[in-house]
Amino acid sequence: MNFLDVPVYLPVLIFFARIIDVSIGTIRIIVVAKGKKFLASILGFTEVFIWLAAISQIIQNLSSIEMYFGYAAGFGVGTYVGMSIEQRLSIGNLMVRIISPGNDRSFYDFLISKDYSVTFLEGEGTTGPVSIMFTVIGKKKLKKLIHTIKDYDPKAFYTVEDVRVAKNGYAVNAFGSRRGQLLQPFYWFRKSK
Repeated sequence: MNFLDVPVYLPVLIFFARIIDVSIGTIRIIVVAKGKKFLASILGFTEVFIWLAAISQIIQNLSSIEMYFGYAAGFGVGTYVGMSIEQRLSIGNLMVRIISPGNDRSFYDFLISKDYSVTFLEGEGTTGPVSIMFTVIGKKKLKKLIHTIKDYDPKAFYTVEDVRVAKNGYAVNAFGSRRGQLLQPFYWFRKSK
């Protein structure tokens, strides 16, 4: 007797298949938003292949409420698992905009000393002069940067945005050291085309 012919195990198999395919689908959507075509294609193929295997078992057993439950529960848990995986992987880059009261460059110099690549502008806010700073970082470095901002200037206003593509500048890698344009050809697999 084939393992898949045992009706008791089918809902459990459907449940786990849905967890896997929905998790892959969640990550695929994020990868598509980052412009990673090749990886998105591979994830899409895998996602649909698993989905077809699961749905074919449902169609063969349309009268089984357990199959429906396994399918729906797998979808719910798969969404949660996919989002958790994405948070742990921290895929992509972020642009952090920092606005600090006054047009003093000391905050900028402090961020540079902490090995962040920062662009500095002087601006005018509703209460007077402000320092505006921009930096692009990997998602894994966000907590550390926010902690640095709060420690240096608790009154600083900051915003965080996803960056789809970052080219021709300095980036800070996971270890905190800068890599310039000279090394960029070796990082072709991280760029969107």
